[in-house]
Amino acid sequence: MEDPELTKLGSSLPVACVQELAKNPIAAIPPRYLRPDQDPPNVTSPLQIPVIDLQKLSSPPRHGDDGDLTPELDRLHAASRDWGFFQLINHGVSESLTDRVKAEVEGFFNLPMEEKRKYWQKPGEMEGFGQAFVVSEEQKLDWGDLFYTTALPKHLRKPHLFPQLPLPLRETLEEYSAALKALAMTILGLMAEALRIDQGDMKVLFEEGWQKFRMNYYPPCPQPELVMGVNSHSDAVGLTILLQVTNDTHGLQVKKDGHWVSVVPLTNAFIVNIGDILEIVSNGIYKSAEHRATVNSDKERISFATFLSPKLDGDLGPAPSLLINTQAQPEYRRIGVADYFKGYFGRQLAGKSYVDVMRIHQH
Repeated sequence: MEDPELTKLGSSLPVACVQELAKNPIAAIPPRYLRPDQDPPNVTSPLQIPVIDLQKLSSPPRHGDDGDLTPELDRLHAASRDWGFFQLINHGVSESLTDRVKAEVEGFFNLPMEEKRKYWQKPGEMEGFGQAFVVSEEQKLDWGDLFYTTALPKHLRKPHLFPQLPLPLRETLEEYSAALKALAMTILGLMAEALRIDQGDMKVLFEEGWQKFRMNYYPPCPQPELVMGVNSHSDAVGLTILLQVTNDTHGLQVKKDGHWVSVVPLTNAFIVNIGDILEIVSNGIYKSAEHRATVNSDKERISFATFLSPKLDGDLGPAPSLLINTQAQPEYRRIGVADYFKGYFGRQLAGKSYVDVMRIHQH
């Protein structure tokens, strides 16, 4: 049975389906979607996010005789510290599985509206079809729809969502859930090694963790420079692993040193990013990066994010072994995981404002 205290972490107000809205010619963008508050989406930065080869990290030793990190682990450490984002190649998840996921997710968004309505957000809930973080009738909306659902632990799945998905999609997602959980734990184990965090600390936090899926659909927009698929934010979670479903339409942008950098997805790569929780666990050594999704004038874009967070009945803060091993002072306070998410889901998305609230010494 689902525990209502653990699953009732936030809600989002119901909004119109943007995919349906975009099916008809639009004379003028409805005012709630206009985003003059956001930096314009055109980007000229020549930078590219780092690329990490997991195969090169799969066999020890990962430290040299002098205790230094091996080159690929050092690259992972630097990407997590300096960018908070990287593309992961040779990750071990089969191409046939990711191809099936892409086809099934695309098919899900193409279901007739009356079928999709079965999965629409219920009043007072955040999971299902709709938008997230809509907390007032006046606030600006994203030019996109999402489907958001718990995958793990299985007892926290909403009975009307994951268990009721069309069978091929459900079976594919079960397989993908297990593969992505294993991949996330591998990445977190490597990060622990680079950070000098005991593996036990990472396992206690994430082994029984909360895995959520978020499928994103961004329809074409006649004036893409006026709207935002998702406005600038950092992820609240531990780790995000993104699968680009439509390979030929780019839209993800990452903020680096005050400039927006467009992410051009590599074939068969995952895009991985650090969430606020990992920034807290690493005591600020790794940084969650602000990112956003822009939209296209003539093509849809579909992406599929898998989030891993600590178990909801645990608590989080800087890893105890990290503080001992590096003799550092904690930069963030400890908090119950469920309380942390209640605070996050009760706000509009706005940059990194929430992780800043968690700092002991606010700058």
